Amino acid sequence: MANAPELDPDVKSPVALGSGPHSAPGFDIGGQVRVAHPFVLAPMSGVTDTAFRRMVQSASGGTVGLLVTEFISIEGLTRTNLKAMMRMAFNPIAERPLSVQIFGADADRMASAARIIEAAGAQIVDINCGCPAPKVVRKGGGAELMRQSDHLAHLVESTVAATKLPVTVKIRSGWSADTVNAVDVARKVEAAGAAMVAVHGRTRLQLYTGEADWSVVQAVAAAVRIPVLGSGDVATAEEALWRLQTCGAAGVMIGRAAIMNPWIFGQIDDLVAGRPARAITNQHRLEALRHFRDMMAERMPDRVIPGRLKQFLARMTKGFAHGTVLRERAMRAQTTAEMFEWIEGFFDAVDHDRLDAWVETARSRVPSAAAL
Repeated sequence: MANAPELDPDVKSPVALGSGPHSAPGFDIGGQVRVAHPFVLAPMSGVTDTAFRRMVQSASGGTVGLLVTEFISIEGLTRTNLKAMMRMAFNPIAERPLSVQIFGADADRMASAARIIEAAGAQIVDINCGCPAPKVVRKGGGAELMRQSDHLAHLVESTVAATKLPVTVKIRSGWSADTVNAVDVARKVEAAGAAMVAVHGRTRLQLYTGEADWSVVQAVAAAVRIPVLGSGDVATAEEALWRLQTCGAAGVMIGRAAIMNPWIFGQIDDLVAGRPARAITNQHRLEALRHFRDMMAERMPDRVIPGRLKQFLARMTKGFAHGTVLRERAMRAQTTAEMFEWIEGFFDAVDHDRLDAWVETARSRVPSAAAL
């Protein structure tokens, strides 16, 4: 990484910006897809389904540059497995541009999956080479491909030949601290026809621990001619913009921060335009939760929705005074309506300075027998 410029770890706010839409320019993928905003919603397994993606895009006022699905098994997709098809589901009008991320290790199935994705109306095919999960790695997919770079190049070549869509690749910095090979892998996939590469600055052995190494992102961006996205530990709008300005990449991926703060992309847009980042109120939070609920209801039975809402609510209310009481009550809710009774009561109590009384009432209510 000797050629990568060093970042000052003490500077995590954007440098001076001019106002206007050109302060954070977009980029093109394969000469076919225009990404107007250089901030991308990262794929997250079990999180970034169509309802979540649309909720984030709506909350941020349409400023998410690129939406990416949860990763989908090529085995399941090419066998029209229901779970795989549900993971690929998207709204072709509200979700553009959309990248469908797939994983696996078989070149023929990867090519077949790409054709299915193209026929479904997506704009991009993305190959996952970063998932560290043992069940994925053991089958030769995900981060295992960082150790099989020649085979990865073959997968990319086969996929590019099978579809007219741009093919992109998401990688990690390497398998381990002793084998950081992201630059070599990025060059190989570029030569094989990849139109973009996203780099998560952790090794496979790190999983999601420690800190992401953005010097790897810088080194990859300097080594290839295709657009590069950086990923890892972007927690705030200010940090997202700072990373874009200092890492040399075309764009920045934002993942877990968007669960806690689905307005983060709109806040980035505010900073780019020279405005203070928008303040988020409890009314905004309620609207996002309701929107998420309503979109899930389009394709999910009511019994499934509370589980997804609980995940989102737990992140959204982290750090709130007495947020644990709300989460305890919401987690015990048996229906969506019951859950929203607790959520709406909590936010109303916060806004009207009646939180202590709400907590007393909440703690005095006996949970239903079904919840015990």
